[in-house]
Amino acid sequence: MILSIVISYYKNLPNLCLILKALGRQSFLDFEVIVSEDDFNPETTAYLSGLTSQLPFPLHHLQQETDWGFRKNQMLNRSIRQASAPMMVFIDGDCVPHPHFAKAYARHAEEGYMLYGRRVMLAPRFSEQWKQNPENTHPSLIQLLLSGSRKLEEAIYCPGRASHTERGLLGCNWGVHKKHLLAVNGFDENYVKAGAGEDVDIKWRLKWADVRMKSVRNQAIVYHLHHARGYSEAELRENLAYFERKRESRQTRCLNGLEKLIN
Repeated sequence: MILSIVISYYKNLPNLCLILKALGRQSFLDFEVIVSEDDFNPETTAYLSGLTSQLPFPLHHLQQETDWGFRKNQMLNRSIRQASAPMMVFIDGDCVPHPHFAKAYARHAEEGYMLYGRRVMLAPRFSEQWKQNPENTHPSLIQLLLSGSRKLEEAIYCPGRASHTERGLLGCNWGVHKKHLLAVNGFDENYVKAGAGEDVDIKWRLKWADVRMKSVRNQAIVYHLHHARGYSEAELRENLAYFERKRESRQTRCLNGLEKLIN
């Protein structure tokens, strides 16, 4: 097995259904999927239990003991421990992968590099229509254009070499070898508010640990399902302020990460 694909999930079964069906239609299937649920919801457990035998890949489900609030990084650390493949890929529970998504990550996986892609921003009406018809395959450029979706340039599939151009890392579409995550002690669990910060944090700590960036833009494509923003400006500022304090130290290993899960 080459990839462990982690879905960060919270309270939206139609989204999760769409994502899992898209993963089942991948052109490359040598991967496992870990649903990292930042919640405790028996409905999710029942849904996944009934679906497991229908999927062409191993499926694992991790969840909180109860809904303690935003604990995404804690669940991601549990996913690292669960993962059995050398390469880990992370997507969010509002992002549907293109049919060649897994192939792109498998093709360009390389120790010493973190890979990152981009997302197409689906229009509200188109998002709802797709969720109501989860058997539909990925949208065409014409459909995206007519629907009023945004960032259509990210929807152009163009296989080839990965670029070493460095841009910001989006937590909804990136991957890195598990050994590098272990080296930086995983995700920092001190991020307990939603918003930017946790993905920026892991990117910089990996960079300080000499892990370089490689772009799989226009190869590993995801389609972002429209929804209202799930965090406030105050939460965003709090996360970024915490990161800026950490940035001054350039410390690669976070203090509240995987290590305490091991102990």
